[in-house]
Formats: sequence, C-alpha cells, structure tokens
Amino acid sequence: MPISLRFRTTALPALALLLALSAGSGPATAVEVAGIQLPDQITVADQPLVLNGAGVRYRAVFQVYAAGLYLSARATTPNDVLAAPGPKRLSITMLRDIDSAELGKLFSRGMEDNLDRSSFSRLVPGVLRMSQIFSDHKRLRSGETFSVDWIPGSGTVITVKGQIEGTPFPEPAFFQALMRIWLGDKPADWKLKDALLGQ
Repeated sequence: MPISLRFRTTALPALALLLALSAGSGPATAVEVAGIQLPDQITVADQPLVLNGAGVRYRAVFQVYAAGLYLSARATTPNDVLAAPGPKRLSITMLRDIDSAELGKLFSRGMEDNLDRSSFSRLVPGVLRMSQIFSDHKRLRSGETFSVDWIPGSGTVITVKGQIEGTPFPEPAFFQALMRIWLGDKPADWKLKDALLGQ
C-alpha cells in the first residue's frame, strides 16, 4: 500500500533546554522519542556532534519512525543546518514495518519537490542509486535503523541496518537535497521540520 505523505509529528518541546543543560558536561545522556533512546551526543568521522532536534513521524495514528538530526553546533534554521561546518547526521529508527522501496521513492519525490528541474536533473544518477539501496533491502522493520551522514572530504554516506551502502555520494548538493526532504520549503511534514530544528 502506498505510504501517504500526510503525516503528523510530535516534537520535543523541552529539547532545547535539555541540550543546553547536558551539552559538554558529564557523560552523554539520551533523549527518549517514542521509546527510542537517541543519545544527545555522538561522534561521526572523529568529530563530536550534538542532537539538534528530534521527533516522530506518523501515518494517520500509526508511528512510522523516530528521527534525530545531529550537528556540530545548534542550528535553528534550514540555512544554518546546511551551512554548518563539519560532519552531520540524520538518524532514523523505524517504529513499524515498511516497504523500503516505497520509502526510497518518497525520498526521491521529496528531493524533487524541493529543487528546480535543472538542479534535480543533475542529481538523477545519485537519486537512482539511493532508490536502489532501499529497494535492495525490501523491508525495513520496526527497530531497524538507517542514517544519512555528511562527511567532509568524502560525501554522503548512507548506512542501513548498520551496514554502509556502497561508496559515498561526493556532491555536496546531493546531501543538501536530501536534507531538504525534511527541512526544505516544501518539507514532507512541517511539524517534523520544526522538531528537527529544535522548535
């Protein structure tokens, strides 16, 4: 069954305060989102990152996934996220079983919705490879994870179920297009956009 793009999202209203109190002091703690523990600090490419924001994506009344955005420093606007130096990560944990090929198609559509025709055309080879990655997995089941990392000097790294998928996508524009699925002018869900921005 096709997955509707009409989702509602719950945000973490106290997340900004929690991060302000916990960042840089003592051992890393975790934020709970729909029963999923998201650490408030992680390391990507030997660089410390903090949880910028997190939320839950819903389909009707069903929870679909928990998402967390990690950056080197807090950012409250999409432009600040995209311009932030260093590595970045979007981490997603499934909260129900889903057809991963359909999920890949939705991501491709989300990229297209937030780009002009010429910009999207330049990214088509990468979009097709990304879609194939998800198609190859058939299904993502509740509790399984995938992440999208930006690694300066390498590119976008997609990891599914703990396994890095192929070589990095080197173009910065590809990672930015992926982030616009959630943070662009036409995001998949406005409440999820606000949640990832810590609002």
